Amino acid sequence: MYAYLDNAATTPVAPEVAEAMMDVYRSVHGNPSSTHGPGRKAKALVETSRRAIAQHVGCSPRAICFTSGGTEADNHAIQAAVRSLGVRRIITSAAEHSAVIKASEHMGSQASIEVVHVQHLSSGEVDLEHLEVLLAKDTTTTLVSLMHANNEVGVMIDLAVVGKMCRTYGAYFHSDTVQTMGHYPLNLSEIDIDFVTCSAHKFHGPKGIGFLYINPSLRIDGLIVGGGQERTMRGGTENVAGIVGLAKAMDMAFEHMEGHENHVRRLKASLAEGLKQRLPGLVFNAESDRQDRLYTVLNVKFPPHPNSGLAIFLFDLEGVAASGGSACSSGATLGSHVLRALGYHDPACASVRFSFSRYTGDEDIALALEAVEKIFAPHEVTLK
Repeated sequence: MYAYLDNAATTPVAPEVAEAMMDVYRSVHGNPSSTHGPGRKAKALVETSRRAIAQHVGCSPRAICFTSGGTEADNHAIQAAVRSLGVRRIITSAAEHSAVIKASEHMGSQASIEVVHVQHLSSGEVDLEHLEVLLAKDTTTTLVSLMHANNEVGVMIDLAVVGKMCRTYGAYFHSDTVQTMGHYPLNLSEIDIDFVTCSAHKFHGPKGIGFLYINPSLRIDGLIVGGGQERTMRGGTENVAGIVGLAKAMDMAFEHMEGHENHVRRLKASLAEGLKQRLPGLVFNAESDRQDRLYTVLNVKFPPHPNSGLAIFLFDLEGVAASGGSACSSGATLGSHVLRALGYHDPACASVRFSFSRYTGDEDIALALEAVEKIFAPHEVTLK
């Protein structure tokens, strides 16, 4: 048995999603840009999916631009803000996803854009008072890029509050909603926001497909040129099966959202309580066990132990998939940039992110707790 508790990295594809995609692979062979019957059939699937997705998030279908996922969508939003909207300053955070951090740095070096980092409170939350100070002190055309929920520690922002603040000071607002899309209700028609990003594989859809929401009031250039697809926003033949899979995954997510949330919250609370009972000295980074944190993520700092440096490897040996940080930073040797940015990094302690989905079960929690007892068993201290 293997307990998969790394759903913030990617979720298992729902069987219903896989079947919907297979139907496309088996029977829809046309290019959506072709005018013949098979092409029109493919185009109809793309546009039907677009309308369904737009209805779920409360926006016009023309505001949805399909992408290869969240990273591309983040890059498109940030580059378009600079190149098409005249942005000369980007306010973001050192705890953002690396796609936002690196895209902002890239524009800073390539287009002489000022990149400013907003502060965080000791709880890990974005300091909104500092954000307002930054917005108020400079009239430079600005883009604020802050994720809805942090992918590692689960702290969240109120999109409506930040959006209203940005509008007050004439700033554009982009939010990476990759971790919350499909997990929380979202009505973009009620929020002052310019760009929102989605990646299907975070809510049981396929990898390699997502979208960028672009406020219909904006006029921006595409990121990928070469064809007129996606209203010239993204050249290249559309991933028809992936788009259908994304729409199906979103249908399922929104139809059963409350039940899935209740299920995951119960399992998260069970793991948190079990960990506290077994290791009283542990800490939940950014108070990730709180009710107002992203309910799919629990980030745990274990007490000092000789096994700390091998924790993720040892969890794997015990049949538990967990993470030490964002999957997009795999291969890095410095540990989580989020924990370092928020002041939680401690080389003597292992910090592990457990993340959950609708397919997580009680047996997964039990196996994780058994692994914790083995990996962090009491050890003798030799006095010199």
